[in-house]
Amino acid sequence: MIRKLVLIAFVVAACGNGISDNPEAAAIPDLPETDAVSFAAHLETIDRPAVVNVWASWCLPCRSEAPLLNTAFEQYGDEIEFIGVDVQDTQAGAKEFLAEFGLDFDHFFDRNRSVPNSLGGLGTPITFFFGPHGELVSTHNGIVDERTLALNIDELLQLDS
Repeated sequence: MIRKLVLIAFVVAACGNGISDNPEAAAIPDLPETDAVSFAAHLETIDRPAVVNVWASWCLPCRSEAPLLNTAFEQYGDEIEFIGVDVQDTQAGAKEFLAEFGLDFDHFFDRNRSVPNSLGGLGTPITFFFGPHGELVSTHNGIVDERTLALNIDELLQLDS
C-alpha cells in the first residue's frame, strides 16, 4: 500500500511541477480558458458533429486513450470537430501532455471543471458526443475504447448526412 501511495505521489509531482525541459511543450501557447457558458456558446457555432474529450495531464487513463483519439482525429477530422478540455490541471502540465501525444486538435483549459460538471459528466476522462450546433447526443464516462469511440462516431456521421 505504501509503495502505491509513493508511486502516485511521484506521478502527480512529476506531472505538476510546472517546469518544462521539453522545447516542444514550451512552444505550445497557453490553452484558452473556458467555462460552461463560453464552451456551450462555442459548440453552438460548430456546424458539424463534435467529439469532446475531457482530460488532464495527471490522469493515467487519459494518457491511455490519447493515441486513440489522435487516430480518430486523423481519420475523421474533416467530418467531425475534435475538442479537448483539460480540467483541474496546470498550463504547464497541459502543454507537456499535448507535446507528448501530438494532439493537434483544439483544446481548452477548464481549471474548475465547469464544462463537464454542467454536462453531467463524472470523473476524468469523459467523452461527450455532440451533434451539429452543440446538441448533446451521448456521454461516455471513463476511458473510451476503440469500439465505443467508433460506434459513437458512426452515430454522429449519420446525424450529419
